[in-house]
Amino acid sequence: MKRTVILGALTVAGMAATVASAGTLDDVKARGKLNCGVTTGLVGFAAPDANGNWDGFDVGVCRAVAAAVLGDPTAVEFVPTTGKTRFTALASGEIDLLARNTTWTFSRDVDLKFEFIGINYYDGQGFMVPKALGVSSAKELDGATVCIQTGTTTELNLADFFRANNISYEPVPIETNAEAQPLYLEGACDVYTTDASGLAATRAAFENPGDHVVLPEIISKEPLGPLVRHGDNEWADITRWTLNALIAAEELGVTSANIEELKAGTENPEINRLLGTEDNLGGMLGLDADWAVRAISAGGNYGELFEKNIGENTPIGLSRGLNALWTNGGLLYTPPFR
Repeated sequence: MKRTVILGALTVAGMAATVASAGTLDDVKARGKLNCGVTTGLVGFAAPDANGNWDGFDVGVCRAVAAAVLGDPTAVEFVPTTGKTRFTALASGEIDLLARNTTWTFSRDVDLKFEFIGINYYDGQGFMVPKALGVSSAKELDGATVCIQTGTTTELNLADFFRANNISYEPVPIETNAEAQPLYLEGACDVYTTDASGLAATRAAFENPGDHVVLPEIISKEPLGPLVRHGDNEWADITRWTLNALIAAEELGVTSANIEELKAGTENPEINRLLGTEDNLGGMLGLDADWAVRAISAGGNYGELFEKNIGENTPIGLSRGLNALWTNGGLLYTPPFR
């Protein structure tokens, strides 16, 4: 088993190194669309509606990049990926960007040869159980059956937590969130574990969400972010600074509602640089001056994307918490646009 995992990692890394030698920006422009890897369906983060139109917090990152590069936030081909298929899809060149609740780890960055372009959601692994189970702490789950997505950090964290607390569990392997939901609701597993944001999204989709509770323990750090292949610095810069533009826009008070007015020029030099009326930041990226204006206009700044898709006034009901701006006690912080 260990040998299989090692060989698999080497294969992914080899594919990534080969594909990254080509220019992704040129490929995207020639194709006329961005191929963006997303989850197979997680309400609030990435999910298609009845007409096949994708929406969600991670989807917003894909659309912002497409708007910045191609001038059209709809010029995106959304490619559903699982925990097992996502890295192969990126390494092989099937997708240009992976924006799918993926944890930034040492081995994924260094060994698999991927470039995380930032963190768009600070998360941690939690546990959800039916209220009827009568459990108030994850430490009371000795002997439980646990639905767990394979090929994820969640799988490893679960083993560590139960071993550290000298309790046992029986894993029920699943590949996607869509597969986990009916198994959990039918009682095939006592517990569902994944990132706490994913639990909130899954619970919100239940017919009776009040019958289920997310336990208080957060057992890991899960910095989630988009990623690209190693070796294509130009593309990494474009995607990284597109995400930074969404965050900086919130900090600077630039919104989808006022951006048309502000792009005419302001008294704030950083807003002017962000929106392309001072200096030539777009040119440094190989883009035009309005790249960030288009990215922000696609779905709003970071705060707007958060509140629309997963915020406290949505069925997901997530508070900003660690994902608040640094000026509001959170961890969100972008380098200066200068």
